[in-house]
Amino acid sequence: TSSLTAAGLSRRRYVAGGQCKSTAKLEGKVVIITGANTGIGKETARDLARRGKVIVACRDIAKAEAAASEIRAETGNQQVIVKKLDLADTKSIREFAEKFLAEEKELHILINNAGVMLCPYSKTADGFEMHLGVNHLGHFLLTFLLLERLKQSAPARIVNVSSLAHHGGRIRFHDLHGEKSYNRGLAYCHSKLANVLFTRELARRLQGKSHRRVEFTANALHPGSVHSELVRHSFVMMWLWKIFSFFLKTPWEGAQTSVYCAVAEELDSVTGQYFSDCQPAYVSPRGRDDETAKKLWSVSCELLGIQWD
Repeated sequence: TSSLTAAGLSRRRYVAGGQCKSTAKLEGKVVIITGANTGIGKETARDLARRGKVIVACRDIAKAEAAASEIRAETGNQQVIVKKLDLADTKSIREFAEKFLAEEKELHILINNAGVMLCPYSKTADGFEMHLGVNHLGHFLLTFLLLERLKQSAPARIVNVSSLAHHGGRIRFHDLHGEKSYNRGLAYCHSKLANVLFTRELARRLQGKSHRRVEFTANALHPGSVHSELVRHSFVMMWLWKIFSFFLKTPWEGAQTSVYCAVAEELDSVTGQYFSDCQPAYVSPRGRDDETAKKLWSVSCELLGIQWD
């Protein structure tokens, strides 16, 4: 049995993946994490609250307050603040940004973490397909609205939580909102590919504007297969998740790469990259297609009615 236990432990360690070793403090720094009331987002907030001020931006205020008070009690940091943000509604995103900019003079780290997965076909308040609307367009708009504050606070970082699922995605410009054909698994993959392409194009644009050392970075990541509430829309996935839970990361393990991308000193001037298990990871050929990235950028601006040059 001892060899079985050892095998079990080494498999567990393999599943757990990389760990963020950085002890960087974020004194006087401000972090926003979207969807930080549960799962990976909550664990990311818990870690970063040991380092600095964290703004938990969530749709469900009651859940967010419960998570925040738990984190405040555990870390002793009273600077864990809840703000309402519904990424499925551009009006809510604009209100959140407006309030934040009025109240906070600085923003050093923006973690676009919130996401929906495997939703039955539905649309956001603005008529966008739900996966694309929340996972990509909502975060695209939020980043746009907060960009100047991030720039003024440089060195600053943008961290986009994508997924290995981006390998199965494609940007279907002829049917972005899935009105002609819809598959919820693929819709999730498409939105995660959009995260990778957005990160790539954002990094390219930010680098083009700065001639000195990169002070302002944007990176994407795959957290791993994590035991979280993200699969709540699919009975089959919930069932599979239960059976294979031994092979899934805990939310704490899943948060490690988000934390790494947010604080690791060695990433100070690394931008436009994609990480998994706290190290660079392989990006699908579609995720490296600069033409698609540029086109997605302009289509996103058009859909959101913004000018972002």
